[in-house]
Formats: sequence, C-alpha cells, structure tokens
Amino acid sequence: MSLGALQPVRAADSGFTQFIASLWPEAQAAGVPRAVFEAETRGLEPDYKLPDLILPGRPATGAPSQAEFVQVPADYVKEASIARLAAEGQRLMAKHRATLGAIETRFGVPGSVVLAIWGRETDYGRHRLPYDGLRVLATQAWVGRRKEQYRVEFIQALKLIGDGEVTRKDLRSSWAGATGLTQFLPSELGKHGIDLDGDGRRDIWHSVPDALASAAQQLVNKGWQPGLRWAYEVRAPANADCTMGVPEVTKPIGQWLREGFVPVRGQKLSATEQAQPASLLQPEGIYGPAFLTTKNYFVIKEYNFSDLYVLFVGHLADRIVSPHPFATPWSAQTQLRTTSVEAMQRHLTRIGLYSDKVDGKAGMKTRAALGAYQKSAGLKVDCWPSEAVLRSIGAAR
Repeated sequence: MSLGALQPVRAADSGFTQFIASLWPEAQAAGVPRAVFEAETRGLEPDYKLPDLILPGRPATGAPSQAEFVQVPADYVKEASIARLAAEGQRLMAKHRATLGAIETRFGVPGSVVLAIWGRETDYGRHRLPYDGLRVLATQAWVGRRKEQYRVEFIQALKLIGDGEVTRKDLRSSWAGATGLTQFLPSELGKHGIDLDGDGRRDIWHSVPDALASAAQQLVNKGWQPGLRWAYEVRAPANADCTMGVPEVTKPIGQWLREGFVPVRGQKLSATEQAQPASLLQPEGIYGPAFLTTKNYFVIKEYNFSDLYVLFVGHLADRIVSPHPFATPWSAQTQLRTTSVEAMQRHLTRIGLYSDKVDGKAGMKTRAALGAYQKSAGLKVDCWPSEAVLRSIGAAR
C-alpha cells in the first residue's frame, strides 16, 4: 500500500484521538476519575472493521443481517437448539435453585425466563464475546450510525471501570457493545444492575446471581407483570383476519377465544387469564403457529426488538419447565431478501398502508400491511412476504 493511501486513515485516527480527548468534561461530570480516563484512552484506536459505521469515502457498512430478522422461524427457533438449551437450563435450574427462587420472590420474574435470556444471549456463558468493549463503544461514538447513543455508552463504560465494577480485560462485548452473561449496554447496567451476591459489585460478567437478577430487574423496570404468561399458543379459526396481528389490536383473551381461537393441547384458561388483554401474533402469517401475546411478551421485546427473539426466549423458558414443543409446526422454507422486503415496505408506505420503518424486516406491522394490500388487490390474504406478492407489487407500481 502506498504512503498516500495511508494518509486518510492516519488523519481519521488523529481526529479520533482528539474526539476521545474532547469527551473528558462529560466523563468528569459522570464521575470518571482522571487517572482512569487517561489510562483507558491512552493508545485507544478505532476499529474500522466493525459493522454499522459511516466512514468518509467508503461505502456504508450497515449492520449485519441479524438472524432474528432474516431467518425463517424454523431456522431461528430451531428445535435442536431449543432442546439442547432446555436440557442445560433444567440442569442450571437445579444448580441455581436458591438464587432463582430469590429472584422470583423479589422480582416476580420466573427463574425459567431469566435462564432463557442467559441461554439465548451467551449460551449460558459458553459464548466468548469477541470484541474489546471500550474500543467498540469508542468507535461507534466516533463514526457509528448512532453516535450520540454510543457517546453516552462509552462514558458509562469508563464509569463502570472507574467504579471497580469491571476491568477493561473483562469488558468484552458484541459488535454493538453489549456485554456480560446477559448482554447489557453499560447504561443499562447503570439503570438495572443488581448486586445479588452482596460482594459490592454488580458483576454480570462472572456472577450468575448478579447477571440473572439484573436481567430480572430490567424486565421489571420495563413493565413486567408477575404471574402473567408471555403468550399462549392457539389454533386460529379458518376465517381469522391476519391483518389484526399488530400490537395496537388488543382484546381480552376470552374474547379471542369466543371468536374461535382455541388454546392448543386442550389447555383451560382461568377467568383471570381470560380477562387479560392480548394481541395476535402469527409469525408466518396464516401458516405455522399462532399466539395470543400478553403485556409480558412486549416487555421481553424491549430486551431485543424482534418477534423471533421473544419467541425463542419465551419458548425456551416454557421448555425448561415443560417438554412440549410448539403444537403447530413451522412451514415457511424461505425468507425474502432484505432488499425485497424494503421494496415492499416502500410501496406499502406510498399507498398509505404502512407507516413504520423501512428496514427490510418483516415484523408484525409489515405483515399486517401486506395483508391489507393483499385484500385490496384481491389476492389470497396470508400476511406473508412471498415472491408472488413481490411480483404483484412490482406490477402495480
């Protein structure tokens, strides 16, 4: 590589060094000791290989296609993975029985739910997080798409180090800066962290009690309701309207049942359960399993904004305490490419059926808007983004 080719990177790195130095007043105001700031930022370099960066003179890297948003449910909520994690979860349930009992008593969150989050996030701690967390946060604050958010996270990470909650060596993270057994951003640990084992630190990196209690506290702070299931699997009636499957359409579970939705395996719901409001979720449109999702479904979704993530965590939590797989099998074999879903979303926006983000992710609102388009175009209404619907939309432009 010629010397000239290195110049822009060097200039950028010099800008990075100045940018990090400029954060000292904010770090000081947050309570970061000067010595910690100097020690941890000395020699810090950006990592331009990270995804989701905006680099001058280079194509936008974009976030990687997260499995939650591009895989069909059968591939993401894979039975073999669920079965393996459920078996391990049962072993850990016995091993950490006292801790999980204390968490359930204090927070009202079942032990199986926090175990399922731990299992999904880091395979119960077996997955080694690949990045230097401080470097990730600094890079994202410098040239990421969400600079202001990561500027706060970088300073919060320095504060965690300064407060003795974690060492730089242990602050390993994902490409997006989430860290610890249960994958928290530093500011989330500040808001929700719990020192359950009483050693004076909220150690979500090594202490299973702290990590699981912190996950429970985060759910509680986001609205978790004790004693409420996350969802009920149901069989939808033949005349069910899949365009109703959006969070805004809620009815008491009893009303859904009167409209022909039937709990699987002959499950009987109490009067209290039937009084709870719920939304309809059909991850594969009219194909595959259907669910009536409660408030707690959306609380888990605050942990990761993906329906498949919540399905994975909720189902894994169920499987830790019960052997039953989904009663209805998944059926979709392929998912449209992100660019194709984006094209659909843009068209649905233009014709006034969709008003959410154009992000290439076929979530609840996209599927419902697609169903509304199918109705208006006289197509089969299945709320599933297929090649046939894409062709119809292309012809309609």
